[in-house]
Amino acid sequence: MKRAAFVAVVALFVSGCLVGPDYSRPPVLLPDNYRGIIGAPTAESFADLPWFEVFRDPVLQELVREALRSNYDLRIAAARVEEARAQIGIVRSFLFPQLYFNAAGGAQQVSRATDPTQSFGAHRNFQNLLLGFALAWELDVFGRIRREAEAATAIFLATEQAQRGVLITLVADVAQSYFTLRELDLELEIARRTVQVNDETVGFYQTRLTGGVSNRLEVDTAISNRSRTASTIPELERQIAIQENQINLLLGRNPGPIPRGTALTEQYSPPGIPAGLPSALLERRPDIKTAEDLLVAANADVGAAKALFFPNFSLTGALGGASHELSNIADRRAAIWAVAGGMLQPIFQGWRLTSNYEAAKARFEQGIAQYQRSAQNGFREVADALVTIEKLEGVRLELEVGVTALQDATSLARLRYDTGLANYLEILIADQQLFDQELALARVRGGQLNAVVQFYRALGGGWQP
Repeated sequence: MKRAAFVAVVALFVSGCLVGPDYSRPPVLLPDNYRGIIGAPTAESFADLPWFEVFRDPVLQELVREALRSNYDLRIAAARVEEARAQIGIVRSFLFPQLYFNAAGGAQQVSRATDPTQSFGAHRNFQNLLLGFALAWELDVFGRIRREAEAATAIFLATEQAQRGVLITLVADVAQSYFTLRELDLELEIARRTVQVNDETVGFYQTRLTGGVSNRLEVDTAISNRSRTASTIPELERQIAIQENQINLLLGRNPGPIPRGTALTEQYSPPGIPAGLPSALLERRPDIKTAEDLLVAANADVGAAKALFFPNFSLTGALGGASHELSNIADRRAAIWAVAGGMLQPIFQGWRLTSNYEAAKARFEQGIAQYQRSAQNGFREVADALVTIEKLEGVRLELEVGVTALQDATSLARLRYDTGLANYLEILIADQQLFDQELALARVRGGQLNAVVQFYRALGGGWQP
């Protein structure tokens, strides 16, 4: 009967209760739809596509796969996940009895000058040996340890989401860096082609000057225009080398050249880019999920801090043997045991527990604001990417019209010059405007592709390996 009562009491203590609030997701101000989208939102989302269906350049796909294998930030994030997983085990271990093996020994010599005085014949050297087991168990009656384990689990989930966030950022960075590289390649191609035309123009006017049908001013102006264009080539080559080095870093490589695939003008651009439901962003974006998991941890910390106000119950025990001789340590007469229970109730600690509880609640309030801010920032990034994609499309169409017109203008200017209806200034202005507008068009094309990547990342796109 006593044993049953003891087991019942222990079971009650072990099961205990959980003080502090259980987690409930705080409200987030959800938009009805993303800004710029007309009509009702649909469940279909651009982020549902895997990355290799969004970016179809085989060279880019291979670069992404290599980055997923070798990137240092991704390896660091994976190690942090394992660290957080191990931390859960550390915290949960305190829910169980702590069992120790205890071995100790000692020797001493007593004084013959003590009272009562020891005779010269008396043996005054003694030794004691102890072997046994010790047990200590903190009974989690009010759930402090369980709340701490809940917090550790939430932090582990947050690190998993952070790892996914690193993966999303990595693939997006590789794609954007590659598209920027192809944009610079296109600009370099335009510059070299224009320099070649300028060389022909300089040669043409030098021949006319030699024949006496031109003047030195036209030749000098042509040479100056050629130098202006040629000066962009080394600068573009510098930017290309730096961009290649940046991609190599993302891939875990040393600096070196990067292979090229599809030209910038032929890169795949999805015809339709549905944004999906704004509410789905709360479940899809890893930064929002990370903020919520940290909020769950902060909520559990509030419960753990509150549990410190309540009594602490513990059980201790010991079982073993003690003897002067090691050979007698297992003798029944050397057996020792002890069982004890205790309760520790905080009374006054200089308001430390109160301050700790208030600090935990303040951290929870911070977590709420950070979670809500992460959600609002996610909505903003999606809206920014949508308007960027839309407006850059308009810019591209206008620049294409302008480039076509300026190509015609350069031909007409040369024809008018040849027939004596214009001077070289018209050719110079047309050439310069065409060069500048072709570069602007190349930058807009690269910006469009990077905006698609940013939109995909803002939606928390499916970066499945």
